[in-house]
Amino acid sequence: MTIRVAMWSGPRNISTAMMRSFGSRADTVVADEPLYAHYLAETGLDHPGREEILAAQPTRWQDVAHWLTGPLPGEAAVFYQKHMTHHLLPGIGRDWLAGLRHAFLIREPERVVASYAKVRGAPTLEDLGYPQQREIFRAFGGPVVDAADVLRDPEGTLRNLCAGLGFAFDPAMLTWAPGPRPTDGVWAPHWYASVHASTGFTPYDPAPADVPPHLHPLVDAARPYYEELAAARPTDHS
Repeated sequence: MTIRVAMWSGPRNISTAMMRSFGSRADTVVADEPLYAHYLAETGLDHPGREEILAAQPTRWQDVAHWLTGPLPGEAAVFYQKHMTHHLLPGIGRDWLAGLRHAFLIREPERVVASYAKVRGAPTLEDLGYPQQREIFRAFGGPVVDAADVLRDPEGTLRNLCAGLGFAFDPAMLTWAPGPRPTDGVWAPHWYASVHASTGFTPYDPAPADVPPHLHPLVDAARPYYEELAAARPTDHS
């Protein structure tokens, strides 16, 4: 039976590298942000590649849910779904989520906000996905990994994650060939240059995050959400 993993991350994280990691497993198929077209259709936001995204994915969340929980071609043991938490809009039903195993990729708010501020000057808490991430965690639970832990100790952190999801770690998850993948979303040319150039996880950078002063309140608002999930990490993380 296929294990369906919904990995929930906010933006400006290592979510695409994590998708590469899982996609390197011979027993795994991946899906890249399957709710993105629905999110754009409902919000009307003008993201890079908007028209291509709307043409490439279902815009009805019900169709997406059916695909993510329905029959899969082949014999994949793991179906890894890379989700952005802010794509889970309030109008999307939640019942179908019970058919997935959930995991959560978190990152310190100051690092998320500092990175996001470079591409958008005034994000909201909902843009960062922290409330939605906590909602899913409280409803369904599941293993939590911090991006900093992954970058400090990829093998140890991924071993804990795989164990929490109910399958064995595969050393193939630590490296991958550079370049694009057919499973990458059509938005990849706009956002995935660094991942396309990579062959594994980059080392952790301990330099302090440079948060613009006007966004300090946003960091403070996000911190309780982050800390609640961070407390659920394995106790032996590095």
